[in-house]
Amino acid sequence: HTHTVRQTHTNTVALKRMLNFNAPPLKNAAAEPVWKVLIYDRFGQDIISPLLSVKELRDMGITLHLLLHSDRDPIPDVPAVYFVMPTEENIDRICQDLRNQLYESYYLNFISAISRSKLEDIASAALAANAVTQVTKVYDQYLNFITLEDDMFTLCHQNKELISYHAINRADIQDTEMEAIMDTVVDSLFCFFVTLGAVPIIRCPRGNAAEMVAVKLDKKLRENLRDARNSLFTGDNMAAGQFSFQRPLFVLVDRNVDMATPLHHTWTYQALIHDVLDLQLNRVVMEEGAGADPSPTGARPKKKIRKTYDLTAADKFWQKHKGSPFPEVAESVQEELDSYRAQEDEVKHLKSIMGLEGEDDGAISMLSDNTAKLTSAVSSLPELLEKKRLIDLHTNVATAVLDHIKSRKLDVYFEYEEKLMSKSTLDKSLLDIISDPDAGTPEDKMRLFLIYYITAQQAPSESDLEQYKTALLDAGCDLSPLNYIKQWKAFTKMAATPANYVSHVVVYNHDNLPVTRILDNLMEMKSNPETDDYRYFDPKMLRGSESSIPRNKNPFQEAIVFVVGGGNYIEYQNLVDYAKFKQGKKVVYGCSELSNAAQFTKQLSQLGQK
Repeated sequence: HTHTVRQTHTNTVALKRMLNFNAPPLKNAAAEPVWKVLIYDRFGQDIISPLLSVKELRDMGITLHLLLHSDRDPIPDVPAVYFVMPTEENIDRICQDLRNQLYESYYLNFISAISRSKLEDIASAALAANAVTQVTKVYDQYLNFITLEDDMFTLCHQNKELISYHAINRADIQDTEMEAIMDTVVDSLFCFFVTLGAVPIIRCPRGNAAEMVAVKLDKKLRENLRDARNSLFTGDNMAAGQFSFQRPLFVLVDRNVDMATPLHHTWTYQALIHDVLDLQLNRVVMEEGAGADPSPTGARPKKKIRKTYDLTAADKFWQKHKGSPFPEVAESVQEELDSYRAQEDEVKHLKSIMGLEGEDDGAISMLSDNTAKLTSAVSSLPELLEKKRLIDLHTNVATAVLDHIKSRKLDVYFEYEEKLMSKSTLDKSLLDIISDPDAGTPEDKMRLFLIYYITAQQAPSESDLEQYKTALLDAGCDLSPLNYIKQWKAFTKMAATPANYVSHVVVYNHDNLPVTRILDNLMEMKSNPETDDYRYFDPKMLRGSESSIPRNKNPFQEAIVFVVGGGNYIEYQNLVDYAKFKQGKKVVYGCSELSNAAQFTKQLSQLGQK
């Protein structure tokens, strides 16, 4: 029996502990939580928001949550929990808070380890403000990464352009800049393993950014283990019992190993939402009433309302269908709606019992659990209304996705790209799609063409290429991404044979995308030219005797795969499907940033601008 790597769970536990003044949350549910304020910076906000809802924060006694750099009034009789990065300006602001005597006491939690000198700055500010006794605790939380799912994390959301594919692959990048990017990535990965409480076996390809990260991470883990007294991987701060006796495999790969997938049009629910709507940190922002049909001439345009929807683990429908093909999702939303309609009379009846006819549903669902114990009406009504809220949410989101599919013929793109990536016979010419004014946006056409160019065994002849370019320009495309991909392809040809793309549509064949294939080779200890040359690091071995000969001969049960240079939901979903197929194996997907095809194309375009 192996204990599973449940990353979100680990993180949520760590955060709840922090919000409870770094003591384990009380077992006794009747005890009232201590009221407190939470002060975070944007990084802290991004880490907390996908994991804890406003209601959960309130249940933990958080009455207010405010950004560090906002105007805050003193609340002298309340303790404050800070959750911020240890930056110069954050430290200055904390010192200012101490001088202004804003709170009763201060629990300072740093997302990443704070340096000795910055600690001294806080200490001297506390002395000067006569607040030494009020600074109750200072903690390094090692939470400098964002967990989006039980089995998925990304490094940062705020300054992601600093560690993006574009940043790493600039032609004019200086060694010192590259070092700084790698250090940022390694700091977050180190936090990830501290929180996980495990020292991994690291594998990576040679000669790219992934290798640089692996070397630095191995060194950082090694140094921490060497200092036995202060090691973060010993004793009680290890989430005991969370791990099987076997260590996890950590596979680092470079985005350049597969450039087609990040451009691919997709067909599963979560990946489609990320592709066509605005999905960030599990939150979709949509403009309502912005319907596809323009307002009649002379009429005032409809006011657009921005609506925000959270797609969370608590949403059963989402958990079940985020990886499903879109047509299946549309069908299931309809079924849910039908089953809810059958209960609508019951809702009316319950509302009248409680005298809540005119009340807004949101207010009712916030009813506290204490009153809920009074009557069954109170307990079943919020549940029914919550069900209704989720149905409305998915009806709206799925409808918005469907509008994009219909107006851009995304099914055509998806199927054609699948055929290109799996080298199947094509039923129509690429030029026809590019020249069809009704099929897709210029960007859709560019993505399709890039995938064709990346996956082609043989580059198109100069005359063919000119013909394609003309058609693309006529369709309104920007050709700069192609300039970059041409250089990239020439370079990879020199370096090695490009990865073979295998479609993942033929489910009965259970084919995997390149990243999943690489993981499978390394997890199952398969010999394969693609991965035989991968480096092997074991930070627990005293001497870093470098070799690519794994000492471990058994297949791994748990693995984390991390893409340096950006990841996407298509790759994530492919790994989830792989893990389902390999019953009992646990796989976590991580990436330096999550970019959808539009964001990725834009980075390629910046790299290809002449």
